[in-house]
Amino acid sequence: MTQTQSASTLTSLLVHVEPGIASTHRVEVAARLARQHNARLIGLGAEAFDPGLTVDPFFGYAAAEWVTLVQEQIANDLKNAEAAFTRDAAGADIEWRSVQDYPSRALARSARAADIVVMSPKSSAGAIRSADPAEIVMTSGRPVLIVPPNASHLHARCVVVAWKDTRESRRAVADAMPFLLAAEDVIVQAICEENALEAVAFQTEDVVAQLVRHGVKARANVTKGHADSVTLELQKVAEANQADLIVAGAYGHSRTSEWAFGGVTDDLLHRPSTFVLLSH
Repeated sequence: MTQTQSASTLTSLLVHVEPGIASTHRVEVAARLARQHNARLIGLGAEAFDPGLTVDPFFGYAAAEWVTLVQEQIANDLKNAEAAFTRDAAGADIEWRSVQDYPSRALARSARAADIVVMSPKSSAGAIRSADPAEIVMTSGRPVLIVPPNASHLHARCVVVAWKDTRESRRAVADAMPFLLAAEDVIVQAICEENALEAVAFQTEDVVAQLVRHGVKARANVTKGHADSVTLELQKVAEANQADLIVAGAYGHSRTSEWAFGGVTDDLLHRPSTFVLLSH
C-alpha cells in the first residue's frame, strides 16, 4: 500500500462499548463506516474497579468478599457489552477486546490498533464506566469522531473543515482525508476579524488547492466574525449546506487532573450539533 493510499483509506476503527442506547448509536455509526470502507471494527469493553468500594455498608461484607462481588459485576457488564457489540455491529468485520481498566486509559492505549476512534460526548457515568473524548483526543494520537446524541448514520456527503492556520488544523485535514475524498462537497471554512480577511482568504485557497490536487471536491469560504461566534457560524454553514460532519483541530492543554480547552473545541467536544472529527 502506498503512502497516498494509506492516508486516504480507513483500515480499522476503535469504539468503546457498554450497555446502553448511547453506545448502540456510536457502534451503529462505527459499523456502517467499517462496512463502507471494508475496515476492521474493534470493540473495546472497559470498566474499572472503584478503589473506594472496599466494604458494603448495608450488608457488612468483608472487604475481600465485596471486592469479589464488584469484580463479578464488572465481568458481567463486559459480557453484556460484548453481546451488545455483536448485535449492533452485525455485518461488519469485528474484533472484541475487554479489560478491567479505566475506559479512557484503555481506549487511548488500544488506539494504536486503529486509524480513528469513534466516541460519544462525555456522559455522567463517571470515569470507571465511561470514556472521556477530551482525554482521548489529547492522548491517543488518533483522530476522534464524535457522534452527536441520537445519531446513527454519518453520510458525510458535504463536509465543513473549520480552518485555522495551525498545526492542529493541518493535522485534522490530513486525518480526515478518507471522508474528504468520498464527499461530494468540502467547504474549507474560516471565520476571522475584518482586518484579517485577505490573509485568511489566501490561506484557505492554499488548503483548497492542496485538497484538489488529492482529488477532493473542495472550495473555500471565509466569513467575518469574532472568536466567540465561531461555533455558531460553523453550525450555520453546516446547516445551510446540509453538512453532517465538521472537521476541526482540537486546542487544549493539561490543567492538573483535567484538560482545559478553548471555547470552540469545548463546544464541539461536549455539545456537538452534528458529527465532529477532532484531531490534536
